[in-house]
Amino acid sequence: MRIASFIHGETASYGLVKDGGIVDAGARFGGQPLEAVLPDLARLGELAALSADVALSDVSLLPPVPNSGRIICVGLNYKTHIEETGNATPPYPILFPRYPSSLVGHDAPLVRPAVSERFDFEGELAVIIGKAGRHVPAARALDHVAGYACFNDGSIRDFQRHTSQFMPGKNFDRSGSFGPWLVTPDEAGDVNRLTLTTRLNGEVMQQSGIDDLLFGVEELIAYMSQIWEIRPGDVIATGTTGGVGAARDPQLWMRPGDRIEVEIDRLGILANTIIDEEKDG
Repeated sequence: MRIASFIHGETASYGLVKDGGIVDAGARFGGQPLEAVLPDLARLGELAALSADVALSDVSLLPPVPNSGRIICVGLNYKTHIEETGNATPPYPILFPRYPSSLVGHDAPLVRPAVSERFDFEGELAVIIGKAGRHVPAARALDHVAGYACFNDGSIRDFQRHTSQFMPGKNFDRSGSFGPWLVTPDEAGDVNRLTLTTRLNGEVMQQSGIDDLLFGVEELIAYMSQIWEIRPGDVIATGTTGGVGAARDPQLWMRPGDRIEVEIDRLGILANTIIDEEKDG
């Protein structure tokens, strides 16, 4: 299944993507948030036989989990990216938070902030948790996954490097994206066999198999669940592969009018155009 969050008119909802439209699950489930439904994907699956309520062309797509209570990104988690940055291989996952205000959905503009021109792309695989758990063993970690999606961990590189903490450069309003929808594990298959590709204005910038991850999906879930209880709607952005703009010679930054695409086999294409932040006054 593909599950999208969206706005139609002035109403926000979520539902199943099929036949160029969306079956509105939120309306049928009495306004229950998506996080409350993710533990029971079979309940969503029962709607698959219904006709779409609204065309995709008539909605604005939101991040698949628009108001996740926990969005955790992983730094330096692809071997090719570690190599291009010249950093040592980390012994444990490097974790930092993103907040919902920093993310937009598919086809919404990404905003280059007024204070920096060093706006970089990071194509990633996102994992959405569907089942709560604590101290989850890696062997059972995938039982807790509701689905996967594309993610662009848009980064303001100079702010990222102001201190040893990545967070400032990763949380500018509307600087990253997530989508276009959540794809359930039965449809996604083995994500380690998928390929991630990032294109800037149609030119391939990044391309790698997901199997190049230093810490895979199972390891990340097991590690994080030692720290906190993972919960439905939690999002893990698993890190980016080699080819980022900051590591190029000359360096390459996203600029207004550019179009950035993150594609992962079976999961779809997450595409966004870059705009400049509007300055007050």
